[in-house]
Parts: sequence; C-alpha cells; structure tokens
Amino acid sequence: MAILIDPARWPAHGTVFSHLVSDESLEELHAFARATGVSPHAFDGDHYDVPVSMYEDLVAAGAQEVSGSELVRRLVKSGLRITAAERSSKIEKILHQRFERLFPHTSVLDRDPIFESLIERWSESHRHYHDLTHLMSVLKTIEYLERQGEPMGPFPRAVKLAGWFHDAIYRADPILPPGQDEEDSARLAERVLPELGVPGPEILETVRLIRLTFTHDPHDDDYGGKVLCDADLEVLGRNSGAYQRYREGIRKDFVKVSDERFNAGREKFLRGILARNPIFNTPTGQKRWERAARRNLMAELYPRGRKREA
Repeated sequence: MAILIDPARWPAHGTVFSHLVSDESLEELHAFARATGVSPHAFDGDHYDVPVSMYEDLVAAGAQEVSGSELVRRLVKSGLRITAAERSSKIEKILHQRFERLFPHTSVLDRDPIFESLIERWSESHRHYHDLTHLMSVLKTIEYLERQGEPMGPFPRAVKLAGWFHDAIYRADPILPPGQDEEDSARLAERVLPELGVPGPEILETVRLIRLTFTHDPHDDDYGGKVLCDADLEVLGRNSGAYQRYREGIRKDFVKVSDERFNAGREKFLRGILARNPIFNTPTGQKRWERAARRNLMAELYPRGRKREA
C-alpha cells in the first residue's frame, strides 16, 4: 500500500504538474490529499494533479517518488486506472459505432436522435457508477460472452438492446418503489424501438430482459437473460481496486439516502448475491468472475474488525 507521485512534467496554467495516486485504494488517496491540503478539485477520476510547488511537501508527507511509467504500471495493477477509452469523449465515439452496427439499415435521421437521447440519459450528472462507463462495460461483456460461445437466446440483438436500455432511466430515488427504474426503462424501449424498425417479437424480448435486471435471476433455459445478467454483474468479479471504484460510485449514486438506510440496503444486496450458488449464470462467468466476486463481496460485508455471524 503506497501513495505514489511522479516527476512534475505535465505543463498547465503556467506551471508543471505531477500525478498523485494510490496503488491500493481511493480512500487512502483521498485521505492523504485532505491531510496535505491538496484541493478536491484536483481529483481526476484516478489521480490528483498537483503543482510542482507542492511536490517536496507531498514527498515529505510520505508520497513515494516513482517514474511516470512505474506510477502507471502500479495504478493499472491496482485496478484503479481509468483508461483513455473510459473517458467520456472517447466512450461516446465508440458507443456511436456500436449503436450503428445494431441498425445498419436504419436511416441516420431516425437512428442518431435516439442514440443522442440515450447518451444524454446515461450522462446525467447524478450518475457516478451507472453512467456511460457502465454502459460500455455491459455492452463489451455481452460481446465477450458471445465470443466465448455462450448462447444468446432466440434474439441475440435483443440482449444487446437490453444492455443499451437497462439503466436508461435511473434515478436512484428512495421514494420510488423498488424496480421502478427498470420498469420505466423497459417502457422507454417499448416506445422507442419501433422507430428503429425493430420487429415486435424482438421488442418484447428486449423489454423482458430489461425487467430481468431488477432481480438478476434468469431461468435455467433463459440464455439471453443469463448473458445480460452476468454482463451487468461482471463488476463484482474485478480486482479489489476496481471493485472499490464501483462501491464508491454506487454510494455517490445514492447520495440522497442516509448512511444508515444505504448500509442496510447494501447489506441486504450483498447477502442476497452471496446466497446464490453460483452467482454467475454462464459457464464463462462462473469460470472468470465467481471466485473474485465472492472474495470482494465477503470483504465488503465483513471488513476488518467485523466478526462473521456464527
């Protein structure tokens, strides 16, 4: 566990900047920044940009001096690195290409307004985990599972369409009934997809799959549902650093909820997921993410100092 700082070589605002990161956790990084007077506004997803004038004080406070390449290597290994492709401007371009591939015979005039509306929804300011990065991750994981030979059900495109729409409406409002966001997202897809020329049976399958993301509990013969649910839950099986980013994003999503209520709901979710055997539905998901997911969930449910029930 260490706070790392690279040489001040990045010019901006009339000076040069270093990157300040943690190779263990964002909690550690934020605590160090607060203790040393680094502005919260200097945080950029996985690092703080700090001016050269603070360099010596930060090293004296415990930041470990490393080269730029070493800092990146250790940040990547920690799972905390946000890649260039995950930055919003890059994501939108990639997502646009993916959306086009789903509707190769649809007019741009019909397709692009719907794409732009979806991007606007996924980019809402209150989203921190359920944002464009999550959308991209779900879509990429669906395609990964498809390439691994996992069956996609009678309408493979419907699985991908459900990925696009499953959190299109996302308010994280404690006043709303559980599952309301998923229901409203399904109804949105039901209204919009006819404009893109999607056949009725494929729309029905897409809508059904969107609603399934509330429970993440597909039947044994629901192959499309298995792929979609595994793609949505894949984040649980990432390394500890990436899992922590997910946890922090989820808490920010539910900023309107008190700590007491959030913690109670989170514990219920963790126990519910852990009670499944297995957590993931596809053979690929079980092989790739099951063990790490159980480790992450158990570590969150029983942090150091908290005893497990007998």
